[in-house]
Amino acid sequence: MITVLETSALNTVQDLGRTGYRQFGVGTSGAMDPLAVEIGNVLLRNPPGAACIEIQTYPFVIRFESACGFAVTGVDAALDLDGRPVLAWTAEQAAAGQVLTVGPPRGGARAYLCVSGGLDVPVVLGSRSTQLRGGFGGLSGRPLEAGDVLNVTGGPATSGYGALPPSVALCRPCDIDDGGIVTLRAIPATDFHLFTDASRERFWDTAWRITPQSDRVGYRLNGDPLRLQHPVELRSYGIVPGIIQVPPAGEPIVQMADANTAGGYPRIAAVIEADLWRLAQARIGTRIRFARCDHEQGVAAMQPVASYLGDLRRMVALYGASARRRAPRTSGA
Repeated sequence: MITVLETSALNTVQDLGRTGYRQFGVGTSGAMDPLAVEIGNVLLRNPPGAACIEIQTYPFVIRFESACGFAVTGVDAALDLDGRPVLAWTAEQAAAGQVLTVGPPRGGARAYLCVSGGLDVPVVLGSRSTQLRGGFGGLSGRPLEAGDVLNVTGGPATSGYGALPPSVALCRPCDIDDGGIVTLRAIPATDFHLFTDASRERFWDTAWRITPQSDRVGYRLNGDPLRLQHPVELRSYGIVPGIIQVPPAGEPIVQMADANTAGGYPRIAAVIEADLWRLAQARIGTRIRFARCDHEQGVAAMQPVASYLGDLRRMVALYGASARRRAPRTSGA
């Protein structure tokens, strides 16, 4: 069990999302950075979809009411466990009564506090994720508040090892050479041809800025407006995270984890699944650029991610086997 001692707005319980209900108007929700959640759960040997806490406002402080393994992923931040610094992206162990403080990140935007076994909150429509707009899931469908108590499914866990952050393990040349601009691969969408030639070129060439009018529903981008060849009226269509819509003002909106289930703004492109975690970790004010790719390239881009997670699972399994061999044996009566 853990108790929330200090939290700001919009920190919530999330897992990998609520799938299979978009046709009924129920969005996926789930972690903005699902890769960070998967890494934390692998480190703790949790089920892949175990629930955790998504932290996007800081500081965040909890007390462990019982011994518990934990891992903080997603960001490079100062972590303090009862006055002792601990590392992000590592499996750690807390004793009963110890207090963990997650400070503002030096890099990245959203931290994920994963615990042994995952958080034990009710499953609603197949997921423990908080749906803020609908007011369900997570802890009573709301952000966490000081004084909240969350049950933990597991207990003490093997610790003392960690993961190479994906920003390092999955680093690309453009991440180093682009002057702080986050490059996201995107596939032209159904309505790409409806925009003027100049707008189509500008979409790829512009370093768009993430505006403060951005949240878990969507990231609003600032730059020279994109224009259609002529006014159009579109029927509403299904939306998934990554779709980039262009409203009448001409500045794109990238749909995120709490994306609407349907909409009618023209779709100019879609960020590929392999790069959504990069966007989730981009802060307000960050500049982003879209790099054109096709469907085959978008599918292939998931292979390095899958290999990274597979290598991590094997490392954790080997470390666990080694730890069991080193553990002292006890004899029965």
